[in-house]
Amino acid sequence: MPHPTLSPRIWNAVDMADQFALQQLAWAYCHAIDRRDYALLRTLYHDDAIDDHGVMFKGGPDEYVAWLPSMMANWAATVHSITNMLFLIDGNRAEGELQTVAYHRTQATPQREIIAGGRYLDVYEKRDGVWRFFCRSLVLDWFEDRALQRRDGPAIDDGVETGQPDASDAVYTRLALFAKARG
Repeated sequence: MPHPTLSPRIWNAVDMADQFALQQLAWAYCHAIDRRDYALLRTLYHDDAIDDHGVMFKGGPDEYVAWLPSMMANWAATVHSITNMLFLIDGNRAEGELQTVAYHRTQATPQREIIAGGRYLDVYEKRDGVWRFFCRSLVLDWFEDRALQRRDGPAIDDGVETGQPDASDAVYTRLALFAKARG
């Protein structure tokens, strides 16, 4: 296999399948965090993996999943988005720089919105044909902390179902395959 590079090159089917699997892993992470599906989240990491969220948390996947419920209890809603994704693949090992924007709305009154922009710097390993996180670290590039703004009169969310950070969310009540996957 050629040495990984960011330079343009011709992709073969295996390269494309690996790229897609890594993208799917990143998107599944965002879904698991926002829907607080900790069972799914745990499956995304190898047993000997490390997650490094700076001073907030650094440790293995079991400890990460055990720590998350208390941390996530601070947020009424979160939306984790991945924008640009660059992967370098070398056999069964890969590295990725994934740009992220994460929205957080506090539980506490008055509610606040915290929007953070940064990058996940990941190391992945493919074992038994499956890509998982081996080392995930977060780098914060910017953040904004502001009061939640509500206006008088009709709002954009009037009459629209509100997302929930758990198994009661519409993704599980309206989409049978998602409900089945969550178990």
